[in-house]
Amino acid sequence: MRRRITKRLLAALLVLVFIFIPNRSARAELAVSTPSAILIEASTGEVIFEKNATERRSPASITKIMTLLLTFEQIEAGRVKLTDDVLVSAHAAGMGGSQVFLAEGEVQTLETMIKCIVVSSGNDASVAVAEHLAGSEEAFVEKMNQKAAVLGMTDTNFVDCCGLTDSDDHYSTARDVAIMSRELVTKYPEIYQYTTIWMEDITHTTKQGETKFTLNSTNKLLKQYQYTTGLKTGSTSKAKFCISATANKEGIDLIAVVMGAETGADRFQDAQVMLSYGFSVTDLFVDTNEEALPSLMVKGGVKPETALRYQGEFRYLDMEGNSLAGVEKVVELPETVIAPVKAGTEAGRAKYLLNGVEIGHTPILYAEDVEKAAYRDYLKKAMGFFLL
Repeated sequence: MRRRITKRLLAALLVLVFIFIPNRSARAELAVSTPSAILIEASTGEVIFEKNATERRSPASITKIMTLLLTFEQIEAGRVKLTDDVLVSAHAAGMGGSQVFLAEGEVQTLETMIKCIVVSSGNDASVAVAEHLAGSEEAFVEKMNQKAAVLGMTDTNFVDCCGLTDSDDHYSTARDVAIMSRELVTKYPEIYQYTTIWMEDITHTTKQGETKFTLNSTNKLLKQYQYTTGLKTGSTSKAKFCISATANKEGIDLIAVVMGAETGADRFQDAQVMLSYGFSVTDLFVDTNEEALPSLMVKGGVKPETALRYQGEFRYLDMEGNSLAGVEKVVELPETVIAPVKAGTEAGRAKYLLNGVEIGHTPILYAEDVEKAAYRDYLKKAMGFFLL
C-alpha cells in the first residue's frame, strides 16, 4: 500500500511540474509505469509521447473499439439504424467475462447494444452486434482485420470481436489502438454521447418478464479526471489492465493508450498523467478555411474563369511553446490556367508560416470542370459579340 501511495503522489507532482513549468524536452522522460503506452492529438494524429508503442500485446476489451468503429460505419452507410432490433443468439448469450446478461432470444435496439458495449463492456452485446451486422462473429472479425489493414494497423490481428480471448493470435499495439481510436472519435464524434455515460438503466425483456439492469461505466476516469470524454477499458489475466482514454481541454482532443498496466488504478493513473502532460505542452492552430476564394481565369476554356475551394481545414499542433498568434497564411495560385481543368484537382495551395518557416499547407482545388473550347464555342462567342 505504501509503495502505491508514493507512486501516485510522485505522478501527481510530475503533472504539477508539467503544468507550471512546461518542459518541452521532457517528452522522452515522462514516467509511466505501464510497459506500453502512447499519447496522440486526435485531429492531427501527432504523437506527443510514446513508450514501447509498437510492442505487440493482448488488447482485451479495447478490441471493442474496432467493433464500434465498424458499427458506426454501417450506420453512416444507411445499412443499419440505431432503432434496429438486434436479436441475441445462444452464442452471444453464452459469452463469459464482462457481460450485461443478455438472454437467448432477447431483443434490444442497436443503440442499447452500443451502450452495453461502451458503458459496461458487454461481451454478449458485442457478439450480438457482430452477428447482426455480418451474419456471424467470424465474418465480422474478418471485416475487423480488413479495416485494420486499411488503417495501417500493421501489428494487429483480431480473432474475436470483444477481446475475451487470450489467444496469442489476438494482438495489437498501443500505436495501433491509438489509430483505430482516432478513426472512431474523429469520424464519429457522436460516440461521445455514449462514452460519457456513467450509469444508465436498460430493460431486459424475456419470457420470464421484464427486469431492470443498470449499466455501470468501467471507465473510472469519468469521475477522476475532469476533461475525460471516453473511450474504452479492457482487462484479462494476459492483457492485464488497458485503456484507450480520450479527453478534451480548450479545443484540444487527446488520446492516451495504456496497455499491460499491473492494476486498474495504475491504468487510470498513467492515462491521467499522460493527458495532463499533453495538455500542458501543446497548443493547436486551426484555420477552418471557410472564406471565399477568388475565381481563377481560364484560357481557352468554354468559360472564362473557374471557382476554387479549399480541400479542408488546416490544423497544426505545436509542442515547442511557440506563440501561434503569428502564424501567417500565404495563398499561392497562378494568374491564369489553360483549359481543360477538372474539379477536385489541385490549382494551388495555402501555405502556413510560423516564424518564417513553413509548418504545412492546404491544397486549393478547382470547384468545377471547365472544358477546352472547340471551334463552335469560339463561333458562338463571336456571334454573341456581333449581335451586341
